[in-house]
Amino acid sequence: MKLLLTSAGVRNPSIEAALTRLLGRPVAECTALCVPTALYGHPWVGPGRNARDFVTGRSDDLTGLGWTSVGLLELTALPSIPRERWVPLVQETDVLLVAGGDALYLAHWMRQSGLADLLPSLERTVWVGMSAGSMVLTPRVGDDFVGWERPDDGGDTALGVVDFSIFPHLDHPDLPSNTLPAAERWAAGIGGPAYAIDDETAIVVEKPGGHAEVVSEGMWHRLR
Repeated sequence: MKLLLTSAGVRNPSIEAALTRLLGRPVAECTALCVPTALYGHPWVGPGRNARDFVTGRSDDLTGLGWTSVGLLELTALPSIPRERWVPLVQETDVLLVAGGDALYLAHWMRQSGLADLLPSLERTVWVGMSAGSMVLTPRVGDDFVGWERPDDGGDTALGVVDFSIFPHLDHPDLPSNTLPAAERWAAGIGGPAYAIDDETAIVVEKPGGHAEVVSEGMWHRLR
């Protein structure tokens, strides 16, 4: 996959240009599937109005960008559906738009649904993550972002598609604890490469194991 890992979606022209580059053509010519599942696992969000607003494009900078079409891929439903009903749809779609929420809850359902196993085969697909939708692809989310109680003893481990971790929403006015000193303490506990990014920043990875490129009109720090 090609990855656009954001804190809060496609918020500025620089991130939009990076998205167009990854897609290889304008958004208006591309199909999308949105994945709201992470929202349900976060205590501040849940399956109510925020999920509706994400799916309908009312409150974010992902689903409302002007795609040719936007479908819904609900991971909690996939284990009860034959794979031939949904796998071809994912394979044919240009971009997956993945909501924020709880990254470990999202990782759990990506494994349970089979989507995690499908990722290596999606060579032309673009993954656009928002917050937890980006963090889910990292090796670890860090203790600060462990909210949902997972049914195994996997700690803070996510899917490890990339080799760095992400501290999102740096210096967000509604999140007073998301400061640079807090991010530095978080990174010390991670023990591996990590970035702290604000809502005007994204990280681009154009191929598995490829170079991480930071695209920003805001603030970011490479922490390790």
